[in-house]
Amino acid sequence: MPDAEPARAALADLAPAAPEEVAEALAYALRHNERGRPRRGAVAGWDFAAGIAAEHLAGHLARAGFVVMKRRPARPHSAG
Repeated sequence: MPDAEPARAALADLAPAAPEEVAEALAYALRHNERGRPRRGAVAGWDFAAGIAAEHLAGHLARAGFVVMKRRPARPHSAG
């Protein structure tokens, strides 16, 4: 299977994300649009509610047996 080798190489660059990292990413997605700008029309307390919702979702994913994978940090390059 020639297609299996690139898939294995891609998996080698992945590591399980911590539940806190998943919650942080979900909270960011709830607070900001796809361009990274704060969502329009957010009412007072929305940041707080987004954080609570993100923690709840991350906890549920962990209890349901889901594993969210994250790329390992890239090595710092040397200039020169």
